[in-house]
Amino acid sequence: MADNKNTADIGFEKEIWDAACVLRGNMDASEYKNVILGLIFLKYISDSFEIRYQELIDEGEGFEEDRDEYDYKGIFFVPEGARWKDIADAAHKPEIGTVIDDAMSAIENENKKLKGILPKNFARPELDKRRLGEVVDLFTNIQMNDGTDEKDLLGRTYEYCLKNFAEQEGKKAGQFYTPSCVVRTIVEILQPFNGRIYDPCCGAGGMFVQSARFIDNHQGKINDISVFGQESNPTTWKMAKMNLAIRGIDSNLGEIPEDTFLNDQHPTMKADFIMANPPFNLTPWGADKLKEDQRWKYGMPPAGNANFAWLQHMIWHLSLEGKIGMVLANGSLSSQSGGEGDIRKNVIEDDLVDCIISLPTQLFYTTGIPVCLWFLNKKKARPGNTLFVDARNMGTMVTRRLRELTDFKEDESGEKGDIQKIAETYKSYVAGTLKDEKGYCAVVKTEDIARQDYILTPGRYVGIEEQDDEGEPFDDKMKRLTSELSELFDRSIELQNEIKNKLHTIGYDM
Repeated sequence: MADNKNTADIGFEKEIWDAACVLRGNMDASEYKNVILGLIFLKYISDSFEIRYQELIDEGEGFEEDRDEYDYKGIFFVPEGARWKDIADAAHKPEIGTVIDDAMSAIENENKKLKGILPKNFARPELDKRRLGEVVDLFTNIQMNDGTDEKDLLGRTYEYCLKNFAEQEGKKAGQFYTPSCVVRTIVEILQPFNGRIYDPCCGAGGMFVQSARFIDNHQGKINDISVFGQESNPTTWKMAKMNLAIRGIDSNLGEIPEDTFLNDQHPTMKADFIMANPPFNLTPWGADKLKEDQRWKYGMPPAGNANFAWLQHMIWHLSLEGKIGMVLANGSLSSQSGGEGDIRKNVIEDDLVDCIISLPTQLFYTTGIPVCLWFLNKKKARPGNTLFVDARNMGTMVTRRLRELTDFKEDESGEKGDIQKIAETYKSYVAGTLKDEKGYCAVVKTEDIARQDYILTPGRYVGIEEQDDEGEPFDDKMKRLTSELSELFDRSIELQNEIKNKLHTIGYDM
């Protein structure tokens, strides 16, 4: 599986994570998350600097300490005293925490883009300095496998730790982490090869990272996209800035962390691709201050639920041929309260809804409620039609609480992963070659959606999967099943009596 390809070689990632758990001590996951992610970032930018530094040494022109020689290559300048060798040398000294904090401050002072972004909390008393030194040693002694790029490994480690922190933080993680299999599904359908990419609630930047990975996997150029985002949580905003910097993705996430509805950081920007996982059913969201806002073309969203405020905010930011892929709670497909039904109707009548996908449960650490994917398109390949996909039976349980959509091109049996199946279903729909499949997918005309009162629940349109005909006459089957049921009832009575007898022997009667 490709998901396994991303995490199969997780020796170093797991080593760092295990060390993080030891380092944690009495700290909350939300606190020591910044410690580990900060160290990954520091190692990454230091390594990038050292590579360029050596290039300049080899050139012999004496420009190795010239900031401009790093800036124009998109590399952060790391001043003396803040380089990884300085950190490594102090790994087993009591002042290692102070050394790291000072290094973070020095790097921020030399790089305007990082001002106020890097964590500087390593000197705190509750952080075990001996264990912190051991983690520094791990980074210093990275053992690379053949063909493995250290920068890519550090990027994967950042993502691996984000995922594990999300699992530990549970519901709190919703503000920074969207399951990568959900993000990859959105990216595979939208295929953001070039243009402006926007996420108005970008969390830790997962949508952008997966977009860059998609481009790389398809031999595209990262410079062909421009990244715009916004995030209201200051800590999460900083995580996103680091996550993108570690991937070499230049981005504009606004000057400050800020509320998207009340202070849009990109008010005139029109995006070619918008990808988002907004907070589900957010309330309050500032409706009382935004009653006459120009973004509400399809109707004023209800004050008690921001789902259709997010939807319309994104539509407002679409270019003339722009596309949206977003995660919403399933209630958005059918709710009639607070004018939501009218807004949904107006969006459908404007022929923007291209595809709706019902997702399986248990994909998210943060919620158990059913969710869906909305895909909107300003220039649909098939005007007047909408693709419905019921993917509720897809996915594989990877823990007792968590499911993932599988991601692999093809296994030994010729079967493709869930993500590939969904993406190819969409491609076939766009090409006009898709055939409806009972219980899975259907292409539906807008007038047929209107007859269903503009409800977008895929189950209404794809129907129920046809069951194999076993060739057993109905009467015979019913006689067999009722006989089996009778036997089970008899057995249950026997078990009840046995339990009562056991209880009686130890002095308890029912």
